[in-house]
Amino acid sequence: MKFTLSWLKEHLDTRADLAELRHGLTMLGLEVEGVENPAESLKGFVVGHVVEAAQHPNADRLRVCKVDTGSGTIVQVVCGAPNARTGMKGIFAPTGSYIPGTGLTLKASKIRGEESNGMLCSSRELQLGDDHSGIIDLPADTPTGTPAAEALGLDDVVIEIKVTPNRADCLGVHGIARDLAAAGLGTLKPMKADKVAGTYQSPMKWTHGYEPAPDSPCPIVVGRHFRGLKNGPSPDWLQRRLKAIGLRPISALVDITNLVTYDLNRPLHVFDARKLAGDLVMRQARDGEQTLALDGRTYALDPSIAVIADAKGVHGIGGIMGGEDTGVRDDTTEVFLEVAYFDPIRTAASGRKLAIQSDARYRFERGIDPESVWWGAEVAARLVLELCGGETSEVVSSGVMPKWQRSYELRIDRVKTLTGIDVPAGDTASILTRLGYKVHGNGPWTAEVPSWRPDVIGEADLVEEVTRVYGFDNIPTTSLPRLSPISRPVRNPRQRRVPQARRALAARGLNEAVTWSFLPRAQAERFGGGGADLRLLNSIASELDTMRPSILPNLIEAAQRNEARGLADPALFEVGPTYKDATPTGQQAVAAGIRHKKAVPRNWAGPPRDVDAFDAKADALAVLEAIGAPVATMVATSHAGIGPGQGREGSGGAPGRATDGASGREGGGAPGRAADGAPSWYHPGRSGAIKLGDRVMAWFGELHPEIVAAADLAGPVAAFEVFLDAPPLPKPKATKARPKLVLSAFQPLERDFAFIVDAGIEAERLVRAARNADKTLITAARVFDVYAGKGVPDDKKSIALSVTLQPVDRTLTDAEIEAASAKIVAAVTKATGAALRG
Repeated sequence: MKFTLSWLKEHLDTRADLAELRHGLTMLGLEVEGVENPAESLKGFVVGHVVEAAQHPNADRLRVCKVDTGSGTIVQVVCGAPNARTGMKGIFAPTGSYIPGTGLTLKASKIRGEESNGMLCSSRELQLGDDHSGIIDLPADTPTGTPAAEALGLDDVVIEIKVTPNRADCLGVHGIARDLAAAGLGTLKPMKADKVAGTYQSPMKWTHGYEPAPDSPCPIVVGRHFRGLKNGPSPDWLQRRLKAIGLRPISALVDITNLVTYDLNRPLHVFDARKLAGDLVMRQARDGEQTLALDGRTYALDPSIAVIADAKGVHGIGGIMGGEDTGVRDDTTEVFLEVAYFDPIRTAASGRKLAIQSDARYRFERGIDPESVWWGAEVAARLVLELCGGETSEVVSSGVMPKWQRSYELRIDRVKTLTGIDVPAGDTASILTRLGYKVHGNGPWTAEVPSWRPDVIGEADLVEEVTRVYGFDNIPTTSLPRLSPISRPVRNPRQRRVPQARRALAARGLNEAVTWSFLPRAQAERFGGGGADLRLLNSIASELDTMRPSILPNLIEAAQRNEARGLADPALFEVGPTYKDATPTGQQAVAAGIRHKKAVPRNWAGPPRDVDAFDAKADALAVLEAIGAPVATMVATSHAGIGPGQGREGSGGAPGRATDGASGREGGGAPGRAADGAPSWYHPGRSGAIKLGDRVMAWFGELHPEIVAAADLAGPVAAFEVFLDAPPLPKPKATKARPKLVLSAFQPLERDFAFIVDAGIEAERLVRAARNADKTLITAARVFDVYAGKGVPDDKKSIALSVTLQPVDRTLTDAEIEAASAKIVAAVTKATGAALRG
């Protein structure tokens, strides 16, 4: 909403300066978005009197002008404008001036041998219009030396405010002045809405195409007929006012409607009465009807849209835009005025359907003053008669007034209990009165809401009215009680697991995806969900009807889309919720990901390699380690013998096969199968679960071939699901002392051991036993080979470990090394029944 300072002062008698008004508006909730002073760009420009305009001796199209600038000196200017002449007055820019229309700074120069000091400006050069056919020609009585901004009427500050959707009353300058007056920044001047007597009966009337009611699309409409008018350009003061806020003057009649719209928040429309066929009717459009609107576009209408029509057809879209065929022109002498009230919700719906934005729609859909249909007709009549002459008829109307009357009680202590501000009782009643409420009582008060405030619907709104005028800055500052002498982080350790998981997976080369939290029921059932308690009642698409029990189906679809577009070997992950049931604890935070096709593409350094269960396991372990889970004490279980000690870096053999099991829910950890392996959507022999005791921390492995085939994906797909809430939180440390970093000056050494074990023994059991054989000396143990075949019994397999010994105080002797090796063999043999391979 834009207005000028002088415009505001026509409604507000105030001594406040611009800074005070600006602050007051913002504190009232009418945030000032900008203050523009057009005079700033014209600083230094003055009215110049062309004392003499002689032909340039060396150029046919140039004239040498002697310009009196009002400072007592005559300045010579070379000018190429065809209208430059002796005796005229124009806008003179002295040397050194910045010309906004050209972006140039004037310098003294010689043009065809004649000195030129300054410039006589055109409208385009001052960015006042598009005309550059000649220099600005001011009236002869304009005083020489007058500042250009004053002479052009551009010395008025323009203020722009942000009006929230509930404050439609401040879409008019009068409403803004009312708020400022209530805040004590002046006195509100009464609105000029005296009745204008009609001199004849209107030859046209308003009617309704339906029985009007308070909740009708157009409950009430008022109008007047005018004749003997003389339309044409509006007076200079009106044109300047409209130009200042960015509106283009059109004609006196149109400019009057725009003025009243912005001045009083009362949209109007005038029809050329000679182009109408009989009375006008407010009705709903009929199927197949069309109208050519004032924006030059033809709109197809339907029965949900309110229209203004006559016997010939539609001539306006109710509350939005008038019609081109009955618009006023310069030769218009008879008009019929429309002053209507349209239902806000229906107006908004029609505007959206037709995709029309207009000043009228902007105001009607926010709710204007219903009573303005009466005083709006008087204000418009007075302006039309003053500016266009002629005479007006008696007022005609149709319909009933909407039921806007309502009142609410405001208790004495309610302002303080809701806001903390102790407003004196006298101030409370005074503020509401100044805002236009009729207040009864001495506390509690009964406040009758004015017709222009449709947003006030209860006692809390009255409290807001009092508070914003009294001053939000009077709300006392109260510090919240400290729950602890030490500031706590914004996120707790469990909440930090989500970004930690994201960073870990991104660092491993996976790309993050964000997918819907719902999917088709068939997919939900395939991945262990699909229960009736997780069905959506109002899904965004008919097929996306169930909350997801797993993130993997959505990632599989994303991989399929990537592959269809030629993006090879996608590696995707998502961290988000999954849903096992509709209970408050049924939502789980999960980090899931998939790798498709090649883990190592074709390269010069070695052969390519497909993804497998070990890639997924390494991703899952990376997430668990990043979130601070006790990975060292976790066990990877599967009939294939895949353990945390095994990984992509050192596996030399192939995992065995595991039997499939029934899918179910495992308490305390994650939903899944009751057996040691992963659920049924993973490959039964190439998958596993990472567990801490009996709690499942993660699943990993290759996806089931049926799922891969159904998704039409070529090549293997490795996947993992890490349940971020499953690992226990770290116990708080008793001391804040930082752990010491112990560096050894002695060379570590590695010893390799190969054990024959039963085929069903997990490699992790061997790794754990070897690490625990001597926790002070042994720093690492990992699997570097798994073998089953010739030389090994059928029900056995060979697992080779590499164990790192790190002395800290001295170099180990051969005897100490042998003793440590014996401890390792004994510990592994005791834990797994293994035998050292000869």
